[in-house]
Amino acid sequence: MAQQLKKAGLLRRMSSSKKPLKEKVVLMYDEIFAKEDPPKNIPHNINSLFHHCVQALGEEHQIKVVNAFSVSREKMYLQVTDNISQNTILEYVMINSIFEAILQILSDVSSRGQHGYDAVVLLALLVNYRKYESMNPYIVKLSIVDDEPTLDVSMLQYKDKEEENQGGFFSTLTSMVESMFIADVDEKLSVTNEAILLALYEAVHLNRNFITVLAQSHPEIDIPVVPTTPTPTTPTTPLGTTPPSLDMMNNPELPLDPNLQTSNLLITFLKYASIVMQDTKDEHRLNSARLCLIILTCIAEDQYADAFLHDDNMNFRVNLHRMMSSCLHRKKAVDKNIPSRPLVCAVLDLMVEFIITHMMKGFPMDLYLRSVKIIHKLLCYQKICRIRLHNTWRELWSALINLLKFLLSNETTLLAKHNIFHLALLVVNLFNMFITYGDTFLPTSNSYDELYYEIVRMHQVSTAWVSCLPRVSTNTGQWKEAASKVTHALVNVRAIINHFNPKIESYAAVNHISQLSEEQVLEVVRSNYDTLTLKLQDGLDQFERYSEQPKEAAFFKELVRSISLNVRKNVSLNTLSQDVLLKEFSTIS
Repeated sequence: MAQQLKKAGLLRRMSSSKKPLKEKVVLMYDEIFAKEDPPKNIPHNINSLFHHCVQALGEEHQIKVVNAFSVSREKMYLQVTDNISQNTILEYVMINSIFEAILQILSDVSSRGQHGYDAVVLLALLVNYRKYESMNPYIVKLSIVDDEPTLDVSMLQYKDKEEENQGGFFSTLTSMVESMFIADVDEKLSVTNEAILLALYEAVHLNRNFITVLAQSHPEIDIPVVPTTPTPTTPTTPLGTTPPSLDMMNNPELPLDPNLQTSNLLITFLKYASIVMQDTKDEHRLNSARLCLIILTCIAEDQYADAFLHDDNMNFRVNLHRMMSSCLHRKKAVDKNIPSRPLVCAVLDLMVEFIITHMMKGFPMDLYLRSVKIIHKLLCYQKICRIRLHNTWRELWSALINLLKFLLSNETTLLAKHNIFHLALLVVNLFNMFITYGDTFLPTSNSYDELYYEIVRMHQVSTAWVSCLPRVSTNTGQWKEAASKVTHALVNVRAIINHFNPKIESYAAVNHISQLSEEQVLEVVRSNYDTLTLKLQDGLDQFERYSEQPKEAAFFKELVRSISLNVRKNVSLNTLSQDVLLKEFSTIS
């Protein structure tokens, strides 16, 4: 008995000291993917293994396909870097394009519902692979897509499944992006989706055919309007990686209620942007706000988009999200009686909303410059085409005057970080556009009178700027030239104030009135145009067109790096497990 126990103990010690037996192929995999520095022949083995895995994906034998997925799963992370332009695997898909495969995924209802989000993000990343260093075939392919079915206005994106299956790339991408914006806003107001914004930017920037899709109308799926107070929050999910719910993406059939307002991708984007642009203190939200403004810049420069934006026969009610703040003296109730107007009015409203709500310590100068330039581009189009837009112009003028006042009041603090004179010049030149060309695009002569009324009201702001500028422009500092340009630009504003102020004071004295009403001031203005002399300023209706390279290159490189990092953190490899893949293949006929 003792000998048997002794023998059993010896066997246990022998079995515990031996390593578990492995088949030769398993040992080979262990060697290839060992964490220690690999031997010199290992990179060749990895390439060969990956090559055979790719070949196996084309096999009819399902087990081979599953095994190919399983072998390459996770192990290919050896090739992953934060900078996608350094990912050598992508060089393969540059040579062997998967662009058409992505389009096929997006064009099929079933595959789009399951893989649509990932396909859109993948396309956005592929377009940005070494885009400034070499010829990127995905940029070329995306720029020349001419999707005829979606250019037909009769083909709305919300039809029955049969027609949906036949939809082209533009209509399906539009539907995808729009549903993602709606789902993102509906479920997580605090989370922005940089990856989807990037995909939308690339489509708008690279392919002007996509501009036509922005205008395609359909019954509105409204984003709930929830006035929010800008309180910084830390999102629980990394930004830019939250896909929409599959139910939203996989349901092409929507109720066609005749009482519903019509909408389109541009309207959904404007609503989404109005939320994203509320709080720019977080780096990701700041990036998303910047990208929204870059997209709007591309749209504002496109002739077709401008024609649609200003079409008086295409009116929409756009309920933008507005910031609630005690200093803005706004009513808590959301205005439900929004007028139906051309879409350009909503774009201008969005710019005004941003201008009046971000005059703060952490002044987002870059966003202000972009907003003012967007307004300028739209005014240039209105001037050239003589479009008399019925817009709330006084809200814009008031916002711009308050911006000038803010810049001057915080001159010392802001000059430590920003060239405030460049922004001031852009703002003053907007007023010069109205002064010089307003009679060609303002809706009525009364609007032009109101412009002069607002300029006269800003006399204190103008006087303060005139007092400040000589002090800066006569110094030898870095702001001398910029300040001098603002001084020159203020010539007509000062001329209007100096012309009308004495006449207003005289009118008050003759009529023994201590404080004139608005209508009385307007009466003085209307009666004294004839003796006003203004100087003609050149170049007011010209602007520098948007160019990604070189000015925006650094921004997009960092943005793509951030998106790539967040996608990698949140990608789910569970869907590539053998049992899941086998189950999926078992359902394929």
